Amino acid sequence: MKPLRPLALAATLCLPVTPLGAHPHVFVDVALHFTADAEGRLTKVEVIWSYDDFFSLLILTDMGLDPDGDGALTEAELAQLKGFDLVEWPEGFEGDLYMYHGETKIALAHPIPTGIALDKGRIVATHTRSFGPVKAEGLRVEAYDPTYYVAHSLAGPITLPKGCAYTITEPDLDESQEQFRKMLSEMTAEEQFTGVEVGNLYSESLIISCTAPS
Repeated sequence: MKPLRPLALAATLCLPVTPLGAHPHVFVDVALHFTADAEGRLTKVEVIWSYDDFFSLLILTDMGLDPDGDGALTEAELAQLKGFDLVEWPEGFEGDLYMYHGETKIALAHPIPTGIALDKGRIVATHTRSFGPVKAEGLRVEAYDPTYYVAHSLAGPITLPKGCAYTITEPDLDESQEQFRKMLSEMTAEEQFTGVEVGNLYSESLIISCTAPS
């Protein structure tokens, strides 16, 4: 079977959302490495997704990799696995990464797979996305799956140009659940079944700040 691109899985399955609460099925730790130009403007981000061990096992099994279960992949197996999560890119899909300056959304280029590894049973997939150039100061970054089938965590590391730092704001889960329930109450059963986009309610928000050059 052709490997499924996990971050589009919810959209293709159109799973219903239960009123008991939003429940992700795949968990991904996200690391970000930003690159700047000579003027200090950001131009590219390297995105590292570390998938949870259960989902990693499902992908390896589906692709027939690591049949001996020793947790080590050959170079040929790694080459086969590289880019597995970028194969399917539905129209309108934004790659579960969103960047803003104020209310202005930053357009990100299509991802380029750059690395793959299996670390302690977890698939670690790396890709890069170009954009801008844009000022680093005030940039807001969010990583989430709109359908919340996948839960992203900005676990880091987060690498920024010299002189820049970041803060991460965690979502208020009680408020998120309340907004989720309110959203469901205003929808028909058919609308709920075709998918509810609530990932932004549960996403962390990363804000970049930079000191002025001396």
